[in-house]
Amino acid sequence: MPFLGSVNLFDSDEVNYAESAREMIVTGDYRTVQIDFEPFPEKPPLFFWLQVISMKIFGINEFAARFPNVICGIISLLLLYFLGKQLYGHRFGLLWILSYGAAILPFFYFKSGMIDPWFNLFIFSGIAWFVLYLDPDREKARIRNVTLSALFLGLAILTKGPVALLIFLITFLVFLFMKRFRIKAKLLHMVLFFLILLVIGGSWFLGQVLNGNGELLKDFVDYQLGLLFSESNFHRGFFGYHIVVILLGVFPASVIALKSFTKKSENTEFQKLFRQWMYILFWVVIVIFSIVKTKLLHYSSLAYFPLTFLAAWVWEKWIDRKLELGTWQVILIFLIALFHASLAILLPLLTEHHDWLIARNFTVINDFTRAALHRDVHWSGYEWLIGLFLILGVIIALVQILRRDTRGMLILHLVVLLFVTASMYTFTGRIEEYTQRSAIKFYEGLKGQEVYVNTLGFKSYAHLFYFDKQPGAGDDSIEHLMTSELDRDAYFVIKVNKRDRFIESYPQLEIINEKDGYVFAVKRAGTR
Repeated sequence: MPFLGSVNLFDSDEVNYAESAREMIVTGDYRTVQIDFEPFPEKPPLFFWLQVISMKIFGINEFAARFPNVICGIISLLLLYFLGKQLYGHRFGLLWILSYGAAILPFFYFKSGMIDPWFNLFIFSGIAWFVLYLDPDREKARIRNVTLSALFLGLAILTKGPVALLIFLITFLVFLFMKRFRIKAKLLHMVLFFLILLVIGGSWFLGQVLNGNGELLKDFVDYQLGLLFSESNFHRGFFGYHIVVILLGVFPASVIALKSFTKKSENTEFQKLFRQWMYILFWVVIVIFSIVKTKLLHYSSLAYFPLTFLAAWVWEKWIDRKLELGTWQVILIFLIALFHASLAILLPLLTEHHDWLIARNFTVINDFTRAALHRDVHWSGYEWLIGLFLILGVIIALVQILRRDTRGMLILHLVVLLFVTASMYTFTGRIEEYTQRSAIKFYEGLKGQEVYVNTLGFKSYAHLFYFDKQPGAGDDSIEHLMTSELDRDAYFVIKVNKRDRFIESYPQLEIINEKDGYVFAVKRAGTR
């Protein structure tokens, strides 16, 4: 919760989703997801409805855009405790909370305005209650469990689309194969399951068709297929991309969970069943999104739930001296901690001494990055202590772990949790300053004025949200603004590495300022 709205929304996803919610409020059309007041076929509406409710309470701002994920984080941790207690008892529930809550990326996503935390929560809840349905000791609650499973999966579809159903079906089919297609499921229950799933998950899509928006549905399907089979020019990656993301980003649970690949027996059939589903779900997510050509950090975020379950499982077995952490795991924990600590130490040093960095002439540093690095961002000079805290804290924890002191594992997780918290509060705002702050201030400065605002040469949603564009403001497409005589001034933001190309192509543009890697230009009213 603290400082949730202290940093501007990041372009593009955070601003994209917040803008869709804002446009729902501005237009009063809560059935249609829009961007720039045109139908946006990429996402269903449930997450935007949550943001709308938040914005109705807190206003249209960064805090409101991110607040739904705070609620999602609270619910997620409560769910993990509930399931953990059902499985192994109170202690395991707490260990699962610590494994999940102290990991780096899960903590980060719950302080963002991204869709994925709710999407993952609904999918995981649907799978968890389906496993509860399969538990032979819960015969009296089977209808309730299968109903809740279908309900949650339907909500997942309403949040981000049918990939939720795809993940569930593949996980279920793998489970069926491992069980040689012998499970205790009644046909009537399966009919009920798919009926509820269809009604909940398909309600919005059916509504769009009935309202004459069948073309929007077709565009949605085309977009989903494009994500699966097309490679993005901006989001490429190697096949093992998500393995690396999980290993580094869900630290320390990722390393601890490696010891879970063992034949240690469980006490109950339900424990064995649930653990089996967690293995399957983890690998289904990793394999699917390793095959998908577009690589984005959050695509594999559903795997955080089963991975942290397995880490908590190892942790409890370690406490009870039924499992031992290998020396190689201790070394790997230290190396990953050293990696994160080095980033925390080097980031302020390199940005403060940007002349040295620029002089190295790295290929990833283009003209925009060079200019952005010259931005006058305040660093206290003590930020490196965060990295030092991590590495010293992890060393203390690992010494305790090697001595077989159970407090060592708790220290490890608390140290990482404090490191992530301090890093977010210290670095996020400064990174935002380097990357986009000047452009957003420019948009905010034009808010309320009778002008056009757009970007040239890069995709952005920030100008819509921070300029507070209103419906019916006129055609502000690049083609219209550049080829027509305008009734009002048109302002443009260009990245400095593309300045010469656009100024040469559109000589009517007048540069009014250049700052932090951005070029701000205007085409005056009455000019062609």
